[in-house]
Amino acid sequence: MSGHSHWATIKRKKGASDARKGAVYTRLAREIVMASREGGGDPEANFRLRIAVEKAREQNMPKDSIERAIKRGTGESKDGIVIEHIHYEGYAPHGVAMMISCLTENRNRTVAELRHTLSRAGGNLGEAGSVGWQFKQAAYFAMPASGKDFDKIFELAVEGGADDVQSDGETIEIIAPVESFKVMSDTLRKAGIHPQEAELRMLPNQEMELDVDSTIQVMHMIESLEELDDVQNVYTNLRISDAAMAALESA
Repeated sequence: MSGHSHWATIKRKKGASDARKGAVYTRLAREIVMASREGGGDPEANFRLRIAVEKAREQNMPKDSIERAIKRGTGESKDGIVIEHIHYEGYAPHGVAMMISCLTENRNRTVAELRHTLSRAGGNLGEAGSVGWQFKQAAYFAMPASGKDFDKIFELAVEGGADDVQSDGETIEIIAPVESFKVMSDTLRKAGIHPQEAELRMLPNQEMELDVDSTIQVMHMIESLEELDDVQNVYTNLRISDAAMAALESA
């Protein structure tokens, strides 16, 4: 299991993820808007939208807010607001490469907030292309391992075109080519398996490992970025060691 996914699981258990952010509904609404824009407004036919709607419901987002976000994405609602999905590139302290995925209706605000947060923590934004070559986009699925037959999921994943299937006993992860996202989604759905996460994410071609203190410094910076309203995900090439993970978990 990837270190960043393990860390995300720890944050969920601690209640220290999106639930503590004041703009949680705004963030969820943007996810729904983008998913419905790209794949239509029917959650049954649009797997990414279904996952986004399920996340919103888990956070008790009102039904009418979910429906408004879907209509904005499909173009039924003409509110004049255009949301863009932008990847920014940069470096954390100690040379850790980062891809920062944002959904925003105001690029200038987003860039200003990113620069401020990064410079305060010893990082910096880079030019387009300065970091992207160190990552590849992939389809990613994750689900709790409890009550699941790993061998069955492994077979389904292979059938759907997966490149890799991993489990640490708590979470099962499936990584597949981008073009296999829909096929993999449909394969899991037909088998009655509902991933907790289903998205396209950036994976590093090669990871780097730091000492525990440096790793914690970088992870704290990532948390600061994730607290910005426009930031959806932060991807890095940092490998989180077991010792660093234990330190983060006990903090």
